[in-house]
Amino acid sequence: MSPSDGAPRDVEVGVDDHLARITCDRALYSVIMKSFTMNTDELKSHDLTKFPFELARDENGRVYLKRFRELFEPLNVDLTAVEALAALRIAGKSMHLMQERWAEKHGLSEGRIGVLFRLYRCGDMPLGELADDLDSTPRNITGLVDHLERDGLVERVPDPADRRSVRARLTQTGRTQTEAIWKEGLQHQHEVVGGLSKDDLSQLRHLCLLLVENARKELGK
Repeated sequence: MSPSDGAPRDVEVGVDDHLARITCDRALYSVIMKSFTMNTDELKSHDLTKFPFELARDENGRVYLKRFRELFEPLNVDLTAVEALAALRIAGKSMHLMQERWAEKHGLSEGRIGVLFRLYRCGDMPLGELADDLDSTPRNITGLVDHLERDGLVERVPDPADRRSVRARLTQTGRTQTEAIWKEGLQHQHEVVGGLSKDDLSQLRHLCLLLVENARKELGK
């Protein structure tokens, strides 16, 4: 391993209890590792249209990561699962980045827009319940609501069922703005999936949720 860049010049890959060794340059090693380890901040600093995930199409017209495949081609093993999960991870991070940029366009963060959407769909609710619904911590939700309250989009109101609890509620300004953002967001999603048929989208949903089921089984072991 080079002390200057932290990337080995040889990559060891375990395959069915055998150890295959291939040689690759640092650029290819970086591509393969980034598909698994890159965080959103790293994606943020790049133009995704210029990022080094060069795409190509196979004989069936299906898109794949060209340099990813080139890196592992010498192994002569089935890497279908590895390629698919790497593509899923990159797609997920790309969608996350797009969501953040869309929120920033409206002067919001992804977390704050999540709170607004939840209140818009479900009505006023206790902060603890809001945290559970958004898979967040009470402390984080408190901070998000603080920001939205300062912006005049959300207000805190007493919980009539529990005097110790406080509920978050959209103000009229918040409701009007959230409704407009919601409608724009639906249109934006249609643009993102442009070129995909309803059958494609149904299959995409099905396959993603199958992976969720498999992940739950693994996590439950």
